[in-house]
Amino acid sequence: MAAADTYVVVLALTDMMRGVGVGIDALQRGTPIVSGFLLGYVAVLPLVGRVADVVDRRRVLLACLAVFVVGSVVTALAVELPVLVGGRVVQGAGGGGLVPATLALVADHWPAGRRGVPLGVVGAVQEVGSVLGPVLGAAVLVVADWRAIFWLTAVAGVLLAVAVVAAGGGGAPRPRPLPAVLGLLALGTGWLALAAPDALATSVTLGVPFVPFGGATSRVATPVGVVAVVLGLAATGAGLRGRLTALRRVDLLGAVLVGGALGCVVLTFAAADPEREVVGPLGYALLPVAVLLVVAYLAHHRHAVVPLVPRGLVRGRLVRALAVSLLSGVALVAVVVDVPLLARLVLTEDQAEAALVLVRFLVAVPVGALLGGWLLHRLAAGGVAAAGLALAAGGLAAMSTWGEGSLQQASSTVVLLATGLGVGLAVAPVNDAALEESDEDTHGTASALVVVARMVGMVVGLALLTAVGLHRYYGAVAALPDPTDTDALRAAAVVQVSSVFRGASVAAAVGAVVALTLGRGVRTADGDHRAGAAVGARG
Repeated sequence: MAAADTYVVVLALTDMMRGVGVGIDALQRGTPIVSGFLLGYVAVLPLVGRVADVVDRRRVLLACLAVFVVGSVVTALAVELPVLVGGRVVQGAGGGGLVPATLALVADHWPAGRRGVPLGVVGAVQEVGSVLGPVLGAAVLVVADWRAIFWLTAVAGVLLAVAVVAAGGGGAPRPRPLPAVLGLLALGTGWLALAAPDALATSVTLGVPFVPFGGATSRVATPVGVVAVVLGLAATGAGLRGRLTALRRVDLLGAVLVGGALGCVVLTFAAADPEREVVGPLGYALLPVAVLLVVAYLAHHRHAVVPLVPRGLVRGRLVRALAVSLLSGVALVAVVVDVPLLARLVLTEDQAEAALVLVRFLVAVPVGALLGGWLLHRLAAGGVAAAGLALAAGGLAAMSTWGEGSLQQASSTVVLLATGLGVGLAVAPVNDAALEESDEDTHGTASALVVVARMVGMVVGLALLTAVGLHRYYGAVAALPDPTDTDALRAAAVVQVSSVFRGASVAAAVGAVVALTLGRGVRTADGDHRAGAAVGARG
């Protein structure tokens, strides 16, 4: 669900902008609708990963689902761009938190050496979301408006929360009355504030709580909006009461520093238009801030009693797993972004039709993830991941030679399927290596770091590859005898895309080499499957 919601706005974006009063002539103002979700998704990962190590992981899963549902409801009700973006940020925070908690639960329920298939299933389901997202959005838009998409995801979140409780049996986490009541009141009041029903808002007597303060125009800046916010904060405080002892081990200051740095990186690169620029509008201000936050965290890490990332965790095999995850992200994003771009250049100008070309790749990724998990019972994690990334590198190298007519050939389908299969093969081995390298009380943090590395690889990798591609594009345009020749300009744009594929191929090849060093963990006498570098006490 979290992965699907990342892509669900692909076809609905222009409708969403019109729904909050932004015309398609100001398309750049809609960028935060996408980047806001990524911001929430990435920035909370380290925090939620650590929380999942000190609190019952099912409770973390339920809390993240609750946040996701709230974000979905806010998004569905939004009539102003800031509220819409805020809803997407909250959705991303809830969705991102689901990933490390889920991976840590796999480690809880399956011992080392037997996690391959479960991790493959989790990876496959996650990748299926990237296929289902645009399909879900398109299907809903056929019968309803864009708001129905987010009402649907809100209902799905509630049903999943019920399923999590039911799956826990007698030991399932039970909601406490006060936080539950306050939370329901906050949701109800928030709905009133954002929906502003005409029967109430236009009433002479009942409409006073819906009148904005001063010269404000936002529906949040009203008495009923303020009450909703206060109730939400009260519900959060009541929910945390009784768990403060455990949460003191989370290192909130460290989470703010790391989350802030990651947020700056996401906003720097994700807000950029990959066809025209590398760094987004605020990037040159945000990147120095990100560097300062990283330096501040490193200084804090040395002296914190219980740092956000436990001392001694990021070393040896985990470092290599993070590198492989990052490079896999580079390979993945190159295909996801530039295959539709190439299709618009050489096949069709219709954006939806061009996006359908990508399905050939996307359907193979979850298959590869399942296969990679199954192979872990028979082969070393390093070998499986290396084979997958080598296959992806070969596919990307072939794609770098594509031009006019290439996507109409049957061989292009074979290449896209092989590349997707290769990227998917690396998913479960990397997660497995990270979990084996970490102890039971750091599984959540290790899983979060793997996901962070992949997302950073996607965001930053796309920017860097685009920079190389743009350099070649402008060089090709400068060499044109007639810079107004449309066909020649299109050919120059194909050169840009080819450069991105070539760079991604190199990244995948390097990832394959690094993956070979992951090897296989050492099975100890008690059956614990642990990497050799992890044997011994942690700092």
